[in-house]
Amino acid sequence: MITDTVSPAPTTDRPKARSGESPHHGLLRRAVLGRPEDPRWARPVLWGILVLATALYTWNLSAGGNANSYYAAAVLSATKSWKAFFFGSLDAGSFITIDKPPMALWLMALSGRILGFGPWSMLLPQAAAGVAAVGVLYTAVRRHHGHLSATISALVMALSPITVAINRDNNPDPLLVLFLVLAAWACLTAIRTGALLPLLGSAVAIGCAFNTKMLQAYLVLPVFALGYLLFAPPSFARRFARLLLAGAVLAVSSFWWMIVVDLIPAASRPYVGGSRDGTVWDLVVGYNGLGRVFGGEGPTFDGGGGGGASFGGVPGAGRLFNEIVGGQISWLLPFAVIALIAGVALRGRAPRTDAVRASLALWGGWLAVHYAVFSFAQGTFHPYYVTAMSPAIAALAGAGEVMLFDAHRRVGRRAGRLPLALSFALPFGLAVTGAWSFVLLRRTPSWNPWLGPVVVAVTSVAVVTLIVARLAPRLRTRAAVVGVSLGLAAVLAGPGAYAVAAAHSRVNGVNPLAAPATGGGLGGPGGGRMPGSGAAGAVRPGGWQGGGPPEGRPPGDAPRGVGMPGGGPAGGGMRGGPPGETVDAGLISYLRKNEGNATWLVAVSSAQSASSIILETGRPVIAMGGFTGSDPAMTVEKLRGYVTAGKLRYVMTGDRRLGRGGDTTLTTWIEDNCKVVQASEYGGNAGAASSATSGSTSTFPDSGRGPGRQQLYDCA
Repeated sequence: MITDTVSPAPTTDRPKARSGESPHHGLLRRAVLGRPEDPRWARPVLWGILVLATALYTWNLSAGGNANSYYAAAVLSATKSWKAFFFGSLDAGSFITIDKPPMALWLMALSGRILGFGPWSMLLPQAAAGVAAVGVLYTAVRRHHGHLSATISALVMALSPITVAINRDNNPDPLLVLFLVLAAWACLTAIRTGALLPLLGSAVAIGCAFNTKMLQAYLVLPVFALGYLLFAPPSFARRFARLLLAGAVLAVSSFWWMIVVDLIPAASRPYVGGSRDGTVWDLVVGYNGLGRVFGGEGPTFDGGGGGGASFGGVPGAGRLFNEIVGGQISWLLPFAVIALIAGVALRGRAPRTDAVRASLALWGGWLAVHYAVFSFAQGTFHPYYVTAMSPAIAALAGAGEVMLFDAHRRVGRRAGRLPLALSFALPFGLAVTGAWSFVLLRRTPSWNPWLGPVVVAVTSVAVVTLIVARLAPRLRTRAAVVGVSLGLAAVLAGPGAYAVAAAHSRVNGVNPLAAPATGGGLGGPGGGRMPGSGAAGAVRPGGWQGGGPPEGRPPGDAPRGVGMPGGGPAGGGMRGGPPGETVDAGLISYLRKNEGNATWLVAVSSAQSASSIILETGRPVIAMGGFTGSDPAMTVEKLRGYVTAGKLRYVMTGDRRLGRGGDTTLTTWIEDNCKVVQASEYGGNAGAASSATSGSTSTFPDSGRGPGRQQLYDCA
């Protein structure tokens, strides 16, 4: 039986403790079975959902290799150097950092130091963060909406397709989501109880999220602050004063790492990757801040300048429903919106401090802000960013399902027009959601073609059953339970199938997506066909998926590698280069044989090139131009100093621009002061090695000078 969500009635049909039971046994029993006042089914079902989430997030976890080689190289470097660990450096020599703060890196690196570096040890903390986020969401929803709402919310989040995909990858998003859910739980606790410590805890959690992915963590900040100001029980003056104190805590927990790094002299620390001047501050407001929202031309922000269309489609109100992103997150988005509107209407006469309405407002605000930013962002936008929306969608779906069921079951015709309309909100929401699920499933007609019609059929039966139950008082309770159960199964069938497919697919570290693939985003591993995808999900050679190059790139503008044997993209917002990057065995053998006492094995143009060599050799490699190859990290003076001090001997060129704005002074200095190493000296075009990221092979291109040509130089 579904309980009333307004004031969940605790059940006391289970004894609080057994006579003579030891305290430790009592604690274990409570952990497994829950509190004495909880429903008997609640805790075992929660454990089942957490086990399901663990299975989805860890199944054959190492099959994707090192996932995103850009972050994997930084994790490996952090296991070898504590300096690289603290700064989040790409290489163990700490020439340049990755373009994100290091908190997610720290967890993966600690795991690697304890268990030894490898795909499993690196990705295990990511999966653990995803499972923990499901558990925290359950607790946050249970406190305000009851056990059944919390159970549905946890299940919805565990089955969110993009969440399954990203929790199997080494991008920072899983830890970001965990910190944001912790912040929401603490903020709701502060609103409900009026206590100060939970509010400060929420600020600390958001600060940790900032040190995971910078300004994206602050999207929820105005929602949380406004929610506390409007709904918390203390007086307005006290609420405002406490928010100021929480703001101070937020500033300390957010900016401590940035301040420490920027106060260290530039000569004593690595260059901050992605910045224009080597400072974390510039990275925060530029590449990882305003550049992501407003875009900009490369030298201005490098936030995308149209690059967002390359991965998630054209900015606009329909972006989250398009063929690229829709199947990743939007399954229950219509139902969440309907539940939010109806739920707030149902709580319309509640007092200001009503905790249920405050919870709906917080999750609804979270969803609205993320929808607006992700839909209209002009900069680089990857579909996996929307995993940050999954907690809000799940919470609203879980709370709304039970609240709308209660309205459907209890509100009578004599209560007026609005309650009558609300009593039919549940079948309406299920009908809309089932129809949208069918649309999403039809985008891959050759992938499980039976599933779409089944979803429509079960949804139809559920809606009809609920309507009959509403109109026939004698059948109301039993028929309504059957209807809502069938409806829940129907609307979860599509995302559940996507989630299982994602768990069985090899991780695409560049642009993680839940299979089957649709639309025009980056394709699956190796430029083949993503597992389970139909004709609409075919991946074209070169890694671009769909019917042509990504929107925002001209036809024929295939990504070309520079500065790395085997090639790889020079920029455009991709992380670690596309799957299939390889390292030439002959070149690596030559460099290792002749490196001497140098700190760095070689200097290359970009991080895509450097990361593959780092993963192949375990040795530090300089990425002179950072991730995109355009960071002004290397100067002639710095390069000359490294060569003179014996810290660097070999440099590989090949990029048209070593430095922002096409500055060629570095290339000119290298060509004038270093000796060309002919390919024949290390077996170029003959030797090949297994890729650190894909297992494929390639050979080093012919040597030669000129723009775009890859050439090794000996500067000793």
